[in-house]
Formats: sequence, C-alpha cells, structure tokens
Amino acid sequence: MIPTTSDQALGDEARPVQHRIRRRPRRGTVVLLVALAAVVGAACAAVVFLGSLATAFDSATQKIPTAFPQNVARPAEEPAADGKTAVNILLVGSDSRGAALSQAEAGVPSDQRSDTMLLVHIPADRTNAYVISIMRDTWVPIPGRGNAKVNAAFAFGGVPLMVETVESLLHQRIDHVALVDFEGFRAVTDAVGGVDVDVPVPFTAAQSPGYRFAAGRQKLTGDQALAFVRERYAFPDGDYQRVRDQQIFVKSLVGQVARPETLANPFTLSRVVTQLAPYLTVDSGFTSQAVSALAFELKDIRPSGIVSFTLPTAGTGVSPDGQSIVIMDDGATEALAAAMSGGTVAQYVAERNLQNGN
Repeated sequence: MIPTTSDQALGDEARPVQHRIRRRPRRGTVVLLVALAAVVGAACAAVVFLGSLATAFDSATQKIPTAFPQNVARPAEEPAADGKTAVNILLVGSDSRGAALSQAEAGVPSDQRSDTMLLVHIPADRTNAYVISIMRDTWVPIPGRGNAKVNAAFAFGGVPLMVETVESLLHQRIDHVALVDFEGFRAVTDAVGGVDVDVPVPFTAAQSPGYRFAAGRQKLTGDQALAFVRERYAFPDGDYQRVRDQQIFVKSLVGQVARPETLANPFTLSRVVTQLAPYLTVDSGFTSQAVSALAFELKDIRPSGIVSFTLPTAGTGVSPDGQSIVIMDDGATEALAAAMSGGTVAQYVAERNLQNGN
C-alpha cells in the first residue's frame, strides 16, 4: 500500500515564482472529502442499520437533475478489471444554497463559482483512492468558452459544463458529482467529535478573525476546522498552503470516520449522515444503494491508502486580460491522464516523488 503523499511532495516545482494571487475575501466553502468520508463511513455500517441511514441519505440530499453534459462526446468508461471499472467522483464546494447556486446546478449561467474542487479517482483494483486537488484559479480551456479559470466553468454552465471541463482535462469519465455547503462541513466535523490534525505551519487566520493555530497536533471543532481549511491570506504562497492544509485535514477526517469504534457506533454514524445530508447535493445516480456498493468495495482501504496531490501546475502568472492565475503544467497533466487511463497512478506518484527528491 502506498504511503499518503503530501501536496508538497508532488508540487514543490509548482510553487509560485513571480506573482501572488490576491482575491477579495469572501465566504469560502471547503468541500474537502467530507462527502465521501461521511457516506463511506455510513455505508460500511449498513449491515446493521442500512434501512434508516439509506432513507435519511436519499430523502435529505438534494438531487441534480442534469449533472452531466448532454449531446457532446464524453470519455468512454475504462475496461473492467475483474468486473470493476475505475470510478471518478467530482467533489465541489460552493458558497451558498441560494437561487444562484440552484441555477448553476441546473446548468443556467450565474455568478456562482466553485471555491474548492477535488477529483476522487478510485482505480479498478480498489487498492487505493487518489484525491486530486484542482486549484480554483488554474487557467484551463473551458469547452465553448475559451480559456478561463477552472472555477468559471460553474458560472458559465453549471455542473454539466464543470464536469465537461474536468473530463476534457484528464480524459476521464466523471461517474458521480457531489456539491457540499460549508455548514455541512462544519456539522460533520462536530458529529464525529472533532478531528485531530498536525498543523504544519502556524498562522493567525485572516479570513476567520479570532482563530490562531500553533504548530503541532491538536483537535479541531467544526468552527476551527473551517477556519483552518479556508485560510490562504496568512501564507506567502496563498492557495498552495491552503491546499496542503486541506489535504492534511482530509486524511485526518477519513481516519476519524474509519475508526472501528466509529464504524461500530450507529449513533455516531447516524449523526454524520443526518447532519451532512441536508447540505449535500448529488447527481441522481448517487443514491444510498450506489454509495453502499462502492463503500463495500473500499472497505479494506485505510487512510494510509488515500493518496492526495494537486493537479500539476507551473507556478502563477497573469492572464491576457490581467487576471492572476495558476498556470497548468500541460505535460505533467497529460502524464497523469495517461496514468489514470492505464491504471498506473501509483507509478506516476512514485516517479513524481523521485523527480522532486522525495
């Protein structure tokens, strides 16, 4: 099993070299892996109380009627290995549950933009799960719109265009989509009794006044966790450190949910599902049955088998129209796409580590 790989291990070459992205503060939303962690944890206990949890999940989650692009060529499903194919889940954070978000979910242009985007790639052999952070200011081709920041796809064409954009980048078919509101993130953290994290870089939060984080291991409440994973202005490299902190938190949260004492406690798992579900929006095919089936296949994966890294970038720059952007590393991204198609992401990770001296 591959040790969890940090964003720094895979992304040292992608640190900003000239420009620092500055954005006006706004009410950020951080999706991380809370949706997957919660539903996987709940589904693993389905043998005990599947009926009640399935009802809670299916009735409380909101559904996206048309989550996937229509009338366009999409990547084909990968060949099955022992009856299984790779699964790709796009997890997206949004900053409100208002009318603008409803329009964006439905594919209607709006001013809504995604704050955080993660692609969870589960290979056909189910031995690992790869969590790929896509920095929101990455300058990419958006189908039918030209080049723009990747999170602009959500505003231009809602979930379907966002899916089409990511599929075109990595040549991978997105099987499921989940959007989560930050209130759900806060709630699920408190539902598991807080999450222990090892803070790598001490900081005083600028986006969440009143929160200071010392270096070292500490237990975070929902409010503290939200401040921890949102922050970018306190760091010289901005969004890069924020992504690293998010990846640290993902591993810790999944570890908390995956503990035997948590999985064996129906009351804790029920709290996780009931607290998160009202803030979760999923494609119509991402039902409790689908989640339970995937969770059973992933039952042997532990936090050490979750490998997180960032879509390869080549520092920061300025777009032709004057925006501060993150520059995508086209060659490394194509190599990642090939590895995902060929089932060799483990080798890709190892080679990237070697290149960076890790």
